[in-house]
Amino acid sequence: MSRIEAEDEVVGIAADLIRIDTTNTGDPATVVGEREAADYVVGKLVEVGYEVERVESGAPGRDNVFARLPGADPSRGALLVHGHLDVVPADPSEWSVHPFSGVVRDGYLWGRGAVDMKDMVGMMIAVARRFKRDGITPPRELVFAFLADEEAGGKFGSQWLADNRPDLFEGCTEAVGEVGGFSLTLPDKQGDPARLYLIETAEKGVAWMRLRARGRAGHGSFLHEDNAVTTLAEAVGRLGRHRFPLVVTETVDEFLTSVSEATGMEFPRDDLEGALAKLGPLSRIIGATVRDTANPTMLDAGYKANVIPSTAEAVVDCRVLPGREEAFLREVDEILGPDITREWVSHLPALQTGFDGDLVEAMGAALRAEDPEARTVPYMLSGGTDAKAFEDKLGLRCFGFAPLRLPPDLDFASLFHGVDERVPVDALRFGTRVLDRFLRSC
Repeated sequence: MSRIEAEDEVVGIAADLIRIDTTNTGDPATVVGEREAADYVVGKLVEVGYEVERVESGAPGRDNVFARLPGADPSRGALLVHGHLDVVPADPSEWSVHPFSGVVRDGYLWGRGAVDMKDMVGMMIAVARRFKRDGITPPRELVFAFLADEEAGGKFGSQWLADNRPDLFEGCTEAVGEVGGFSLTLPDKQGDPARLYLIETAEKGVAWMRLRARGRAGHGSFLHEDNAVTTLAEAVGRLGRHRFPLVVTETVDEFLTSVSEATGMEFPRDDLEGALAKLGPLSRIIGATVRDTANPTMLDAGYKANVIPSTAEAVVDCRVLPGREEAFLREVDEILGPDITREWVSHLPALQTGFDGDLVEAMGAALRAEDPEARTVPYMLSGGTDAKAFEDKLGLRCFGFAPLRLPPDLDFASLFHGVDERVPVDALRFGTRVLDRFLRSC
């Protein structure tokens, strides 16, 4: 099987994966399709000669698939190449095509998971199959991992696996997965298009915090100065309106410097958020990485209209910059005041690594081989990925690298968890070529 055939194969594989509904609602009782998707992955890998290990991660149907390909130098640490099989829910009534159709139309592959992240999973399978069929030995051992439950934080996926089956990652020292390697086109100093490929080297922490207020229960017709609902609502309002301080981390500073060098754009710190608007749709992602955020998302209180409850609760979605957690919590406590207690419902820490080393060089070289104008820059993801488990619990150095050369006018950020999620077919083929080169030189 030649590399061109692997490139041709990727579109069909990604389409097949999209047609398998792997919706992750966050409720284990209603999650579907991960086992069926794992069946598909196993079939594709076993067909070309891989020995695979299939692992259920803490709950029925939460299947994960692992396959190893030995490298030329067994003394080097292995590279973990990981992708998740689950997707967020999609409402077919809102879409131009059925979200699980996997249809190719207007030069795009459409469907839930097209960019998050069955495109990358398709690339992984296509390249893994080519290597096995053509007898290609990579420079270092490769561990391909196809995982469950990323969209709900990995409790029944990466987190469980890191806690309970660290042997599956034995020898791994570095990892690549989502979300990075995609292109951002901006005008350079002469007005010509400059293509920057964003490599994810950092992620904000992702944590959900439960707030609780207590008061005196009573009849709704009485005068009440100790009302838990009122106390909570006032605190939630203060927190939801609060603007945390602007903080430029090392990763964001490197990103802004690289963009300035390539384009001549300026990003003055006294109007940074205004200047970020020059980045177009991507400004939503980058803008979310210069401040901590705490967004109230859920409220729960009472059981009858004429009864004042003794407790009221809220859940807040917290996204915290690397190195900021202690300061963030102090600030939150000052805002909430003494009448509100807080606890983490879930807590995944921030991560950050440097934009240097042989692996980063290999990423850049693979991109430039397919796009001579490519320029790699680091950036921080405002969300979270399975990399959190692999860095925090296993000590791996993690990067987001799922390469795509995108049309300059495509609002890529809006496609993640969005309506009419789709990936350009040409970008998917491009990414397969890049991933092939990268894994043969990493």
